[in-house]
Amino acid sequence: MSALTNTHDVLLRNRDLLQGRLALLGVTEPLVLSQCGDSGLAMSEHAGVYSALAQRSGWKTCFGYDTDGLAAADYDTVVVFLPKARAELALRLTMARFLGCEGARLVLIGEKKEGIGGAAKQFKEVASDTGKVDSARHCQVWVGTNSQPIPVFDIREWISWSQLECAGVEIAVAGLPGVFSEGELDAGTRMLLESLAESPLKAERVLDFACGAGVIGSWLQGFAKRHGRSPVTVDGVDVQAQAVLCSEATYAQAGLHGQIYAADGLSTLGGRWQAVVTNPPFHSGVKTDTSMTEQFLRDVASHLVPGGELRLVANSFLPYEGDIQRHIGPVERLAQDRRFTVYRAFRRASAGLRP
Repeated sequence: MSALTNTHDVLLRNRDLLQGRLALLGVTEPLVLSQCGDSGLAMSEHAGVYSALAQRSGWKTCFGYDTDGLAAADYDTVVVFLPKARAELALRLTMARFLGCEGARLVLIGEKKEGIGGAAKQFKEVASDTGKVDSARHCQVWVGTNSQPIPVFDIREWISWSQLECAGVEIAVAGLPGVFSEGELDAGTRMLLESLAESPLKAERVLDFACGAGVIGSWLQGFAKRHGRSPVTVDGVDVQAQAVLCSEATYAQAGLHGQIYAADGLSTLGGRWQAVVTNPPFHSGVKTDTSMTEQFLRDVASHLVPGGELRLVANSFLPYEGDIQRHIGPVERLAQDRRFTVYRAFRRASAGLRP
């Protein structure tokens, strides 16, 4: 059985489509590059995948949709892998039209369960001479012509702004297609922020893990200012390119303090924080996937000072309480309803020590 995902496997099944200068948008498996030629452009919005792609000699790499240093109309074939969030497809197709020369071959590949049927309709709106050329491994492959190339593409022009409020604190938050809970305050994060208002952190330096658009960090700094508390610096880390860009924009707009890191987990981050807060993801595509949070819970103690606090909100059915107890310290539930639970734990002295 192939070690590649279905979409990447189907791409290789249709290698005859890959003519001339090649760009791959939305790569999730770096191994595919070695079977697609000696050179080209590979884009991933996932920090871990991007890091692996950057080690492939001969290939130009791109972290998400930041096209600084890339030229328009530079590629003869542009492959678009269907993104997890359908709202992001327009963004990815626009990047494809920017990178592809006039008349370039555009290829759209996606799984049926992730909505390739509906995506094909969207594809037909921006490409001509479209048609389905393969259906295999639960995927479809569509091909069209780049008859509507665009000379300029700047991801920053896609940023939208939303005003959010919780516990008397208002914040302006940047949004991009594909970023979690774009344009609204999701119920889990609201419960977490309300718990932070009722039981504030005793910390001047905080890390927001899986920071998304920077909602938690922006709110924490706004809460401290509103209530005359000591200034707080909130650093953020996220694996997604759009999230990192939005967090940076959210912080810059409000003049907030904090460094935003692009990283797949905590392993590449140095330093320790007095508190770590998070509303971690638990989906990989359409599937429930708790592996990222489980790894985070194994690693987070070594990034907390002794006695430092972890504050985490999660769907109540997810089995995190035992891991928090085991890796950080005794756990308490600060808030809970049928959907979400807010957990708090303080790092015990022995937690996070490496044998």
